[in-house]
Amino acid sequence: MLKTVLFVVIVLIIALGGGAGSTWLALESTRSIGSVEVGPWVTFPNQGTREADPYSRARSARLGQLSLGQAEGVVFVAVTDGDGRPLLRQCTYRLKGELPPTRFFTLHATGENRQILSAPARFPSALHSQDLLWRDGQTLDVIVSPHPQPDNWMAIAGNGSMQLVLTLVDTPISTGARVGETGLPGISRVDCDA
Repeated sequence: MLKTVLFVVIVLIIALGGGAGSTWLALESTRSIGSVEVGPWVTFPNQGTREADPYSRARSARLGQLSLGQAEGVVFVAVTDGDGRPLLRQCTYRLKGELPPTRFFTLHATGENRQILSAPARFPSALHSQDLLWRDGQTLDVIVSPHPQPDNWMAIAGNGSMQLVLTLVDTPISTGARVGETGLPGISRVDCDA
């Protein structure tokens, strides 16, 4: 009798722990159920729509995010550079490449908790399409660095991991069908402080 009760308790602990652990992993991971990858960038094209899976809805609720509607835009998040290395605040990165047609976009860095990182005083911690110096039409060329840079520079500070968040507003790719086929700027590590 005691052996059976002990067996049932152990099975329940394993089942509850496994279920809670897999749910936590699905909510914490940037690459998860319903995600679409475009190079180092990841998006959830159905987030904010009726077709959004329960994990996307739970992720938005947990992070306190207001999801863009399908006709409003799409949000891409990068946690690694083009070589698969984690993005670090003490490193300098170059974002370069074509952007899909969009009326407006924003770029900012966040910590692991998705809170916007602060920059040193008087420096931009976020950029938008009206802030940039443009060359060659829609080609984006931005340096993300803790050190001042010429041209398009987004300041970051501190140590540890970070995420880059690119939000495209009023873009035809937000319908979800063509998100995986679009090209986005590459992320390359230029330098890293020790």
